[in-house]
Amino acid sequence: MMWAASARPKMGHRATSDVVVRLRTPEGRDEWLYCHAAVLAAGSGYFADRLSDAWPTCQILDSRYCVEVRCPDLDLSSHVNALRLLYAAEPVSRFGVRGALGVLRAAAHLACPRIAAACADYLESAPWDEADEEEILAAVPCLPGAQYDRVLARLRPADPAPATAIFLSAFRHATAAPSAASRELKSAAQEQLEYMLTEDDDAPLLAFDDTDAGNSVKSQVKDCVAGLLSRFSDFTSYALSKKMEPPCCSGESELQQELYSFVSDISWVCQVLGKLEMMKCIAAYWVGASPDVVMAVEASCPGSLCLKTRVKVIEISAKVLEAVAFGNVVLPAEKRCLAVKVWIWFAGITKHLVDRANRGDDSESHNGEDGNHGDAETAAKIGLDSEVWQGLESAITAIVMTLPSNTQAEILSGWLQSEHAAFLDLTEAFDAWCYRSKVARRRLSFLNNINPTP
Repeated sequence: MMWAASARPKMGHRATSDVVVRLRTPEGRDEWLYCHAAVLAAGSGYFADRLSDAWPTCQILDSRYCVEVRCPDLDLSSHVNALRLLYAAEPVSRFGVRGALGVLRAAAHLACPRIAAACADYLESAPWDEADEEEILAAVPCLPGAQYDRVLARLRPADPAPATAIFLSAFRHATAAPSAASRELKSAAQEQLEYMLTEDDDAPLLAFDDTDAGNSVKSQVKDCVAGLLSRFSDFTSYALSKKMEPPCCSGESELQQELYSFVSDISWVCQVLGKLEMMKCIAAYWVGASPDVVMAVEASCPGSLCLKTRVKVIEISAKVLEAVAFGNVVLPAEKRCLAVKVWIWFAGITKHLVDRANRGDDSESHNGEDGNHGDAETAAKIGLDSEVWQGLESAITAIVMTLPSNTQAEILSGWLQSEHAAFLDLTEAFDAWCYRSKVARRRLSFLNNINPTP
């Protein structure tokens, strides 16, 4: 039934009402509302049934009918609001998200399709905070009718195709050349991509198997990584060819900042490639480029300058050498030998510098450069993560033990002669070499029978 605005009755107008709605809660709260049967029956299936001739409705003394509605105590005000909305096209938005959700529950209870649709429209378009989402997730799936599914559309898992598209787009930003305009976007892309691939209380958002689609994604990831490594190679070549001016204590040079940006990106890429089981994309490059990387770091960040950059380089090397040590990346013996020689030396110096900075001891110098107070404070805050350091030691130990015995002897001799030998623990490899060397003749005596010496 439709009324003109001036002729439409008003809820609570006792002179014209012919129905009293009694809202009752299990906790004993009561709310009496003077209403109109025509309005209630037109907008609510619940009242249409209760006011029909087929329903025995109680008549009270002043010739009005009484309809009792039982509702939870927390939903009492929502039922009152739903009844008011039957009388006027009030905007649902004035109740806010949680208020509209309460009215939606009341409208579903009272079978008020127009009000329920208005609430659903508002909830579908309004912004939610986390507490709102939890209440919506608890309430909406329990409501009858599929029309409320659209309220939950923004919370449903994304399909693989759009999720993959956003992953690849974000990965391109995360590995792109840095610029002032994209630095914030780059940082956000790296953070969210790592979160997408992390298994915590929930499974990773994406997993790429050996299907055509998965291989296509991995191919594009490889291209992005190759672009990053190519730019880094150009940078190291430039850093080695540029004549460095004496560093000042007032701050880092542009070259130092660029180096830190590169190694931070590569360290992040290692995290992602490890989750995707794609460390092969970077391991062979990093092992081969190890001498140039170390020389570029020494040229750009001599002595105790930029310890945060050295720490990042250690993190990358730990991840790469772990992949080699575990057999995930297979490299020839000469490349494995080169890698451990370079990183034993660099890791020992870096650990010594970090420990010295953490002690606040800047009286020593390295390569003729005085210690830097500001960087010492930074190093003390950053430090070398114990898990990263232990992983590096374990990886180097495992790789050394895969090399020919004479090569092992050469590496261990250099380690023992180093002034920084105490900063990298290779005693396990040393013990194994001693044992194997001593029992070698006995263990391999069968070879003399197979290949007798002429």
